[in-house]
Amino acid sequence: MTEFWLISAPGEKTCQQTWDQMMAATTRNNNLSTNHKFNIPDLKVGTLDVLVGLSDELAKLDSFVDSVVKKVAQYMADVLEDSRDKVQENLLANGVDLVTYITRFQWDMAKYPIKQSLKNISEIISKQVSQIDLKSRASAYNNLKGNLQNLERKNAGSLLTRSLADIVKKEDFVLDSEYLITLLVVVPKAAYTDWQKSYEGLAEMVVPRSSHLLFEDHDSGLFSVTLFLKAVDDFKHKARENKFVVRDFQYNEEELKADKEEMTRLSTDKKKQFGPLVRWLKVNFSEAFIAWIHIKALRVFVESVLRYGLPVNFQAMLLQPSKKTMKRLREVLNDLYKHLDSSASAIIDCAMDIPGLNLSMQEYYPYVYYKIDCNLFDFKV
Repeated sequence: MTEFWLISAPGEKTCQQTWDQMMAATTRNNNLSTNHKFNIPDLKVGTLDVLVGLSDELAKLDSFVDSVVKKVAQYMADVLEDSRDKVQENLLANGVDLVTYITRFQWDMAKYPIKQSLKNISEIISKQVSQIDLKSRASAYNNLKGNLQNLERKNAGSLLTRSLADIVKKEDFVLDSEYLITLLVVVPKAAYTDWQKSYEGLAEMVVPRSSHLLFEDHDSGLFSVTLFLKAVDDFKHKARENKFVVRDFQYNEEELKADKEEMTRLSTDKKKQFGPLVRWLKVNFSEAFIAWIHIKALRVFVESVLRYGLPVNFQAMLLQPSKKTMKRLREVLNDLYKHLDSSASAIIDCAMDIPGLNLSMQEYYPYVYYKIDCNLFDFKV
């Protein structure tokens, strides 16, 4: 995914001149970044005290909404499971991909009326995003998915532990006999010959030629063998000595049928919930992401007024650097704007914390700067 730098600098004679200077410095001879004007409407400024307090509140809100965006995106990836390559096409903002939305950002006047105060707008965003209740929405689906996975796990894996419901049939067993019982024995593939030679002699009263291979995986085979009930303990003991494992299994048609029906029910319920859940995630991801970018716009506006003063006169700009050019781009921007804040320019490479700021010194620049990181996942999609 992509990283953007959302910056602002005060208008020179005009904001267009500020834009032209930045474009000349970053693209004319060096192609350090792809740049876009970032349109922020004429918002209500309010008092200096309110702006200072709002600056801190917006930083916290930014962090909160960022976490919601990432959680919804990550859960979308989890829900899509084997279709993770389709995650990006489901994560849209206002019907377009995230890069397009950011680079063509337009303030949503209907959702966030600019006649409202900055504080009111931030409260609208906070309330809206707080209502995205991913936890309860995901809970039912997660329980269903977990139960299904547990059943699937029982039907997979080693013959020593897996469920035998989909392997054995009624005809494989001697049932309802006072004297006879059919046991199931797991035999390593390398020991098939030993089993065939020895099973009749592992105990008295083993029915001759009663052993049949019912199923095999890459390691072992599942054999049936019929013997008298009174010989079971002796047979199990001798089998263990020969590294043959007798599975503790009694054929019960009702239980096996119930297991299969439960698997079918869970699988059907999961499919029924999948579509509505993905739609909910798409809608709420879009809402959260749009809110997040509006918070970035608010932060740029507030910080620009606090730094550059009144009347409001600054140009917000969106830069998309490549990994190779980031360091050089920083140097060019620092040279271009160092006259705005000489102290910031002098300490850019320092790693100490600035008292009272959430940013460390190496993230504090003479121009207003916020990073927009669109890498929303712990994995590469």
